Amino acid sequence: MKVAFVVQRYGKEVTGGSESHCMKVAEKLSKHTDVEVITTCSLDYVTWSNYYKEGIEDINGVIVRRFAVEKQRDIKEFNIFSENLHAKPHPKSDEIKWMELQGPYSTKLIDFIKKRSDEYDFFIFFTYLYYTTFFSLPIVKHKAILVPTVHDEPPVYLGIFKDFFKMPSAILYNTQKEKNFVNSHFNNRNVLSDVVGVGVDLRSAEPDKFRNKYGITNVFLLYMGRIDRGKGCGELFDYFIRYKEETNSTITLVLIGRDSMEIPTHENIIHLGFIPEEDKYNAISASQLVVVPSRFESLSMALLEAWSCGIPALVNGTCEVLKTHCTKSNGGLWYKNYDEFKECLELLLSDKSLRTKLGKNGKEYVKKNYSWPTIERKYLRVLDRLQKKIISRNQ
Repeated sequence: MKVAFVVQRYGKEVTGGSESHCMKVAEKLSKHTDVEVITTCSLDYVTWSNYYKEGIEDINGVIVRRFAVEKQRDIKEFNIFSENLHAKPHPKSDEIKWMELQGPYSTKLIDFIKKRSDEYDFFIFFTYLYYTTFFSLPIVKHKAILVPTVHDEPPVYLGIFKDFFKMPSAILYNTQKEKNFVNSHFNNRNVLSDVVGVGVDLRSAEPDKFRNKYGITNVFLLYMGRIDRGKGCGELFDYFIRYKEETNSTITLVLIGRDSMEIPTHENIIHLGFIPEEDKYNAISASQLVVVPSRFESLSMALLEAWSCGIPALVNGTCEVLKTHCTKSNGGLWYKNYDEFKECLELLLSDKSLRTKLGKNGKEYVKKNYSWPTIERKYLRVLDRLQKKIISRNQ
């Protein structure tokens, strides 16, 4: 069996949630079947500018085929177009234009799938939201598996997605809430599906090694991922700075990930940028807690990674997925405004036994629900079912 993963960005330097999710699954499944990745040359998800060399690359034993992006995204133009699109009635052609502006625009990638689709038994598409999935999935819908990573956001209400979620041969969701939302909104319950998620390795880490390497001696809370207003980072900065002004706390906020917004200049906000995987887990273990401020998440790898190290979390409670994770695991607290943020943060920082208990609960939750053997079995089970279905249809 030969399986192609299709995703907008792919590489060791890529820190996006769905892209990292894709990489982990592709590498795990490569132990069981022949896997390739079809992607673009982009690293920057704002402009989609070409960063990687076009062609074939081997990353951790997985063949990666990269195709150049032909049009960079003008984020100001795109944002203005998006605001107008969502604000008033419009023709379908405007939605198609929106998707082309969304990008990453690579007709070479689409043409490759058209010409070479027979070489692959199945295609697994990561995220519904981008050009690479929207224009190539319909070409191979009879053997397409979609990992949509959907949450309740404006684009999902566009008319172009009305039939899209009925096209794949199978859909693999991150959470039951995501599945319920998609089934309710698109009436696609007849499509083969499962709630799969992503695996997380339970690992030991060395917190002192992180502190010594990066010279961080203060007690700190940790944010991991894209530093972006869409991820709630603007509100996090506002809340953190206000908390510092109102209290005598010596707490520091450490940020790991690439920035696409201005980070406030503050003596207790430290941006480390992209760091190696080992350092990331050492950072988690060295932190008092991991904060996840996003209002829109379909899973949150950062949350699961925090719990895999036995570290508690503080999450944005307006995101039902994050709140549900916390209630099911009893591994973290949540807030919906500044006062709740302040109260939860003070409670977690002052009560070590509570942090320990929440972290332990979170680790058990990850172990039970997000171990890699469990995730791999679910993917392989769906692939096997689809393969048998195709064989039966062809007999």
